[in-house]
Amino acid sequence: MNDFQELETIDEINTFIEDHSLAFLYISRDNCSVCHALLPKVQELMKSYPKIKLGHLHADKVEAVAGHFSIFTVPVLLLFVEGKEYIREARIVHMDLLQEKLDKIYQNVVES
Repeated sequence: MNDFQELETIDEINTFIEDHSLAFLYISRDNCSVCHALLPKVQELMKSYPKIKLGHLHADKVEAVAGHFSIFTVPVLLLFVEGKEYIREARIVHMDLLQEKLDKIYQNVVES
């Protein structure tokens, strides 16, 4: 199963993105009800993309993440392909649209 790796520093985040050609970050806060409600849905969706490595970080613990990724709200979902950001979804995430975007990128990257 493709579980989320907990990331706790900006260096860990950068290394995670550099080390994986497909890197997905889920950024949340502890007191965010939307974050807690969305996470299980994202976990279920990501089972369809086994080659995408998953990282999770709490913005409460890594406060510098807001400036590092220009984040103004949570949750934020980021997909990086070869270190470049390809998908950014924040706060209200439409799962069907996210899935369409992931399908297109995943097919192009995995099949090439």
